[in-house]
Amino acid sequence: MTRTFVVGLDGASWRLLDPWIEDGTLPNLAALREHSSWAETRSCLPPVTFPNWKCYSAGKDPGGLGVFWFERVDLAEGRIDVMNGGNFETAELWDYLNDEGQSAGVVNMPTMYPPREIDGVVVAGGPDAVEGEYRSISSGYTSPESLADELEDRFDYRVHPEPLLSSNDERGAEVDAILDLLDARFEAATTLMEERDLDFVHVTLFYLNVLHHFFWDEEPTRRAWELVDEWLGRLDGMEDTNLVLMSDHGSAPTTTEFYINEWLAENGYQVRGRTVEDVLQTLGLDRERLLQVAKRAGVVDVLANVVPERIQQLVPQREGVKRNRKLEAIDVEQSKVLASGQGPVYINPRFDVESVREQLMADLREVSDEQGPLFTAVHRGEDVYNGPYVDSAPEVVVDQRPGVHVNDGIGGGEIQTGPDRWAAENTPHGIFLTSGPDFADRGELDRISILDMAPTLLAASGCDVPSDMRGEVLPVFDDDRSWDRRDPITLDEADGDRGSDAVTERLQQLGYME
Repeated sequence: MTRTFVVGLDGASWRLLDPWIEDGTLPNLAALREHSSWAETRSCLPPVTFPNWKCYSAGKDPGGLGVFWFERVDLAEGRIDVMNGGNFETAELWDYLNDEGQSAGVVNMPTMYPPREIDGVVVAGGPDAVEGEYRSISSGYTSPESLADELEDRFDYRVHPEPLLSSNDERGAEVDAILDLLDARFEAATTLMEERDLDFVHVTLFYLNVLHHFFWDEEPTRRAWELVDEWLGRLDGMEDTNLVLMSDHGSAPTTTEFYINEWLAENGYQVRGRTVEDVLQTLGLDRERLLQVAKRAGVVDVLANVVPERIQQLVPQREGVKRNRKLEAIDVEQSKVLASGQGPVYINPRFDVESVREQLMADLREVSDEQGPLFTAVHRGEDVYNGPYVDSAPEVVVDQRPGVHVNDGIGGGEIQTGPDRWAAENTPHGIFLTSGPDFADRGELDRISILDMAPTLLAASGCDVPSDMRGEVLPVFDDDRSWDRRDPITLDEADGDRGSDAVTERLQQLGYME
């Protein structure tokens, strides 16, 4: 049977890649598009790492996963929890491959920490596999556990680069560390496939999107894509192997920062309190400034180890406070609405939810800048999600216009600004490409859903598709591929609490959650 090698290109979009394909910067990707089936994709809302990597692998939208963003907001209980891999209640495509007697390797995919055992290997990655603030995890991120030592000995493998990129001005050692890390991902994944005779391998290049965020299409990002393109040339030459490229979402240059919680306060949806962060900000103390000073002095690790976490969390971002600190910055009893970043908006059940929602959605549709409305759509949560967890979904979900970054910081002051920390923001428009012995050369397809990928990959491997996967098998095969629907696999309930504090720290450093 033909093997399958999937390259997950975090944040990849044809909008970024087309100019480089046309000018010859990415010759191997250009050649792949000439003899493949390829498409632009549509992610689930919001178009972010959590939950879209799981939307891909499970073939379900967040209503079938129980995770809607990096955080879970419960205004009734007055709590905000950070999500990790154990919070996703679903089987994934590799579970179905295993059930059909095929082995699989999953390398560096976000949402996989803590790692779980499959017939093959798991190497957790992305922002959720962490040891502590500013430090790369050195164990406990693989299954089998002994694999971590092997990866580090053979490939100098790291889950996170050191030093960690945290600014648009860091174009030297921080970028080089990311390029080394991307190279190690490919080396590890291809070696594991060959030496362990795996039928299916997925490898994710998470830090590609970190480069997109900080640099968009500037030299650091171009260097990374040239490295990827060189590897695509090698992978395209592997015998008896299907090659699939995909992304969890796309990206576009940031034009507008919209501080949604500041807007909610300005428009009467939130009542604010005063926090210690407010005092520190008036003194000119913020996390970006202190981190730069610590880097120059070479004391980042010392401070991370010596300063208690509760004290570290009190140092504000310029953007304001986030995560559970948001609850300390508002009067929960008196506030009608609280937002997460990049889309989800929650209504306090202490109020008349339907009347608040109706007015809120109407108001949000009117928010604009000089380019027009900030949102291409404003949805009810139950209209965009399906499955057993819809009851815990946000009441409102905004679909941010490409280039708009919905920032959930509280206390930053302004409601709208130009681009701040991120040069590029996520969009729902990603990429998908299939090439190899089992796939036909059909050229460009109509836009597909990210939910179509898992059913298509299962059919490519000769497996049936579970009935709870919402996507469809795409017409990309070189034969009349037959497949049926099958009963889903039920996983044992995972421990979703492990590692949540450390996950928060890494998300903060990458700019997802301050």
